[in-house]
Amino acid sequence: MLLDISAPIVPFEGFGEIKLYSSRDELRELLEKEDVESEIINNDWIRYDIQNSVELFFHLKNNKLFRITTLDNYQGKLFEKIGVGTTEKELLEVEPSFVYNDFEEVWESEKGIFIETDVETNTVRWISVYIRELDDEDFENANW
Repeated sequence: MLLDISAPIVPFEGFGEIKLYSSRDELRELLEKEDVESEIINNDWIRYDIQNSVELFFHLKNNKLFRITTLDNYQGKLFEKIGVGTTEKELLEVEPSFVYNDFEEVWESEKGIFIETDVETNTVRWISVYIRELDDEDFENANW
């Protein structure tokens, strides 16, 4: 499996061939490539950083992918227009459903996305898509 760093970012779905809900086994070829680092988070999740392009978050209880985040090298776009470097003004013009969460310091949309911006430039730094169950009580039990 090749990592397509220009694949569109699709909320509740994934990035190109990388689909949410995929198992670590299904993505093994990608996870075992060179220039991939992994880190266990709170003994519940494992995060893979792939070639400074994407971060993949898997729940260790079911080994399924629940969140994908862009990194600096990712060039794909959300809604064909929002990418790394997009301004907050452009972000809201393209997708008015985004609301700023002061506590988390991210832009959130109920459409399954959150975006972190660079505080100095007010431009998009990271775009994350995730599964619908992320906010459910059952998420931590991995019943999804």
